[in-house]
Amino acid sequence: MIYFDNAATTFPKPEEVYRKVDHIMRSVGANPGRSGHRMALEANRIILDARDSIARLFNIEDSSRIVFTSNTTEALNIGIKGLLRPGDHAITSSMEHNSVVRPLKALEKTGVECARVRCSSEGILSPEDVRAAIRPGTRLIAITHASNVTGSINPILEIGAIAREKGIVFLVDAAQTAGMLPIDVERDNIDMLACPGHKGLFGLQGTGFLYISPSVQLEPIKYGGTGGNSEMDTMPDTLPERFEAGTMNTPGIGGLGEGVEFVLRVGIDKIRSHEANLTDRLIKGLMEIKGVTVYGPGDTNRQMAVVAFNITGKDPSDVGFVLDSSFGIMARAGLHCAPDAHRTIGTFPQGTVRLSPGYFNTMEEVDFVIDAVRKICSI
Repeated sequence: MIYFDNAATTFPKPEEVYRKVDHIMRSVGANPGRSGHRMALEANRIILDARDSIARLFNIEDSSRIVFTSNTTEALNIGIKGLLRPGDHAITSSMEHNSVVRPLKALEKTGVECARVRCSSEGILSPEDVRAAIRPGTRLIAITHASNVTGSINPILEIGAIAREKGIVFLVDAAQTAGMLPIDVERDNIDMLACPGHKGLFGLQGTGFLYISPSVQLEPIKYGGTGGNSEMDTMPDTLPERFEAGTMNTPGIGGLGEGVEFVLRVGIDKIRSHEANLTDRLIKGLMEIKGVTVYGPGDTNRQMAVVAFNITGKDPSDVGFVLDSSFGIMARAGLHCAPDAHRTIGTFPQGTVRLSPGYFNTMEEVDFVIDAVRKICSI
């Protein structure tokens, strides 16, 4: 089996992650922050350690500003729905995932307005086009750091500078970049950062987080017990409790923390270099095959380890099926929950085949995938 679906979930995980989750499941097992006994206290320490690891990786000064979620989608919903009110204006791009598009679309029914700035055919957003879309009521700029369809990287440093200059909240969806590109919330002027645990941070599915800067005030979208302030019938004002109602996913968060520690030990530069080398070889190999169209920048300086392609005359879903059934290659075909992105690059409604190598893949596997695509083209 060759796993080339890391843009969805990285696989395998570092061995340390498996060991950490197993330890928590077998030896901790209590609710963090809900009791004073030793198991509950250890569970709470696991949560706190994970926050501190994330804070180091993203240069977050106060780790209590990190709110754990079940995924990036929940994090984005907290940021978007917790901030915007009727009459507000938001800006996003034409390459966004539905986890940004759908909350904004839902809020349009309440009187929120949204501008979708069109990206280039390669999937890259111009900062000046963002600037041109700003108007007096603009309260939020919500942008994906890199497309989950083409891997194209957006210039968040420049966009963040524009947002800060104009006093607009800047929300970054780092689903395809966290753990794989350097992100510094201070340098990049990021007010809210939404990240998954299960992709480049090597954690488990069902984990993620939202960083909320001290300058941003949000209303919670979920209400319930927080382990403290139980005498109140309203959510506490303090973070992270204000946005963490209900029992925490201690095994998942512990695994995420261990995944972040792995990234810190190995180094983002090393991870990025290896994935870029794999991607460069994959792109060049696919482009040499007659009948194959590769989408996106085609340049690893401007894209992540995400490669979208189609074969002339073949449905991408059929190609994905053959890659799996005949060659044991795990890929993803279709619209990738990002129909606007496919409209932008001209592949709507059929979509594309997406190959996304990861840190644990090899050059030999890339060559096998290229050869498999060549054989499918000849069928």
